[in-house]
Amino acid sequence: MATVAVMSEAERGPGEIGVVLVDDDALVRVGLVMMMGGAPDIRVLAEAGDGGAVLELVERHSPDVVLMDIRMPTVDGLTATERLRALPDPPEVLVLTTFDADEHVLRALRAGASGFLLKDTPPAEIVESVRQVARGMSVLSPAVTRRLVARAGAADRGERAEQARQLLAALNSRELEVAVAVGEGRSNADIAAALFLSVPTVKTHMSSILTKLGLNNRVQVALLVHDAHLLDGSL
Repeated sequence: MATVAVMSEAERGPGEIGVVLVDDDALVRVGLVMMMGGAPDIRVLAEAGDGGAVLELVERHSPDVVLMDIRMPTVDGLTATERLRALPDPPEVLVLTTFDADEHVLRALRAGASGFLLKDTPPAEIVESVRQVARGMSVLSPAVTRRLVARAGAADRGERAEQARQLLAALNSRELEVAVAVGEGRSNADIAAALFLSVPTVKTHMSSILTKLGLNNRVQVALLVHDAHLLDGSL
């Protein structure tokens, strides 16, 4: 396993978004470094070829975002994400994946990853996604997200549904409406229009929802709503 630090913390400029890249494919890492290098507000602090190196790099460089592959030879990205999100002040994690790993993505999102990208995502979208998660937002593609949550494990469906409903019972009626809209893949602006609210009010409800449910981001809210069978087509 090779780990290569490509930028020291001292070389990170004011206001720059610090990123650590984790992927066992050296060519993918080279491509990502080139993509990020074209963005004046993003700095690649380090890169690694395996999830086992992530904790050390995060401690050394304090990145804002870790761009994480799933399939790696020693410590996979799922395990690495769970370890990172267990830290007291973890960086945001943006998972790189493909369509054939739906159940793995669900595990990563439940662990607290801020979202996922497919490896054929256009470079400009990858760069913008890094900016979004650095600002505390989640990277969601509504159509792909619905496809993923629809594949949640059926074996524990009943038990998971009961647990989800118990958690959601902590929300008031308006918060529950917002949570269901998040589960449908709607943006804050779409939710505001549908519920006749202002966008700041929707953001306030989202903050309350995350606090009450003990969740990190809206992706986890969407998964919880699905688990509770509150979405059309999942009843």
